[in-house]
Amino acid sequence: MIFYTVLALLSYLAIKKYYNSKYYLHKGVLVKSNHTVGVSIIAPAFNEAATLVYNVKSLLSQEYPKFEVIIINDGSTDNSLELLISEFSLVKVDFFYQEKIPTQLVKGHYKSTNPIYSKLLIVDKFNGNSKADASNAGINSAKYSLFLCTDVDCILRKDTVAILAKPFLENTEKVIATGATIRTSNSCRFKDGELYESHYPDNFFARFQELEYIRAFVFGRMAWSKMNSLLLVSGGLGMFDKETVIKVGGYWHKSLGEDIELITRMRKFMHEKKEKFLIKYIPETLCWTEVPGTMDLFMKQRTRWARGLIQTLSLHKKIFLNPKYGKTGLLAFPYFVFFEFAVPILEVMGLTVLLLDIFFFDINYDFLLIVSAFIYLFYTIITLLSVLLDQLIYKHYSSIKEIITLIVMVFLEPIIYHPLNVYASLKGYWNFVTRKEQKWGLMSRKGFTNSNQIQ
Repeated sequence: MIFYTVLALLSYLAIKKYYNSKYYLHKGVLVKSNHTVGVSIIAPAFNEAATLVYNVKSLLSQEYPKFEVIIINDGSTDNSLELLISEFSLVKVDFFYQEKIPTQLVKGHYKSTNPIYSKLLIVDKFNGNSKADASNAGINSAKYSLFLCTDVDCILRKDTVAILAKPFLENTEKVIATGATIRTSNSCRFKDGELYESHYPDNFFARFQELEYIRAFVFGRMAWSKMNSLLLVSGGLGMFDKETVIKVGGYWHKSLGEDIELITRMRKFMHEKKEKFLIKYIPETLCWTEVPGTMDLFMKQRTRWARGLIQTLSLHKKIFLNPKYGKTGLLAFPYFVFFEFAVPILEVMGLTVLLLDIFFFDINYDFLLIVSAFIYLFYTIITLLSVLLDQLIYKHYSSIKEIITLIVMVFLEPIIYHPLNVYASLKGYWNFVTRKEQKWGLMSRKGFTNSNQIQ
């Protein structure tokens, strides 16, 4: 609990420092300059025909002078490629493709004959059964020194590229990656590929996930960024130094948590080279993504995340408490071992011991009630502080009703939502131990239909 309190304090200090120095290099300088660093936006797509055209146009609307959008058609079995060819007047082109990171075979590259879409590049390849393989094909095709990896269904703020690129230019130490806050798009309304109205989700599962995102991004990752110990940049929104990523071998195509695995490998690489580096986090919402709205999809996603976590920790176990790897080995990696991986196991063990005590031994119920109440209140206070800080700074919800609903969910989360996460984590661990086959799979999405688009 002391550790979480320290994280909360560090988050507050880091956010305060960010906003005090936000205009050290104004993003307008980057937007207007023709000599700024170039950025390749990479977005894999598999059977996304329903919303692909809309989302591509959204990605193309970034307010930045030097960028390209690379869509990787990862062996789609629907008419995704045909739709792109028709909508954007695409033709197959001769492209100097260097496979610096091995991937499934690339069939070809497509560019538009319409000058309006000159920044768009389509990579058509055989399916690699993972987002990692598709992303690596995008990295191989990227022409700029920085790349932003996102999901094709994500909606980015117009200045996302500019804000994520700033730390690479502002800092004297080498920045190898940047990330920013992601929020749920469920129930939000969009116009021309941009957020128009932000709403608290009306879906039961999405409501808890919105709460979880607020706590994780505003409270957790900002603190780790301040300590330069960030071990996770979300796969939905992260900007990377391309040279470093290629040197470490790109995304690992067998990983079920390719985002945390890549950052772990990049940090490990920089420590072994004995080079100073930074991974920066931006406490602004720059991306909206649709989260699972059903129990089935939610459990599949969280089981995969848990298996990806234990997979990464197992693969890089030599980092654990190893002084050679600095803060990564002595602080960030142990945190994920003790607080992210071990906690679900310890909770179930504790509950088992408690039930045995109740049925077979005497137990001090007054003491049990006091301890349980203390833990519950501490958990809810941390979440409430995250919500308060988020609302004070960003004011995402204009409706008092939505804010009240959000606060009510804070008190329900430990009782309803948290046990589901624990179960999903244990299932993911068990699947890893038993080596049960698990692939990325498909997530059914509603997409940005007329119900949440403003015409």
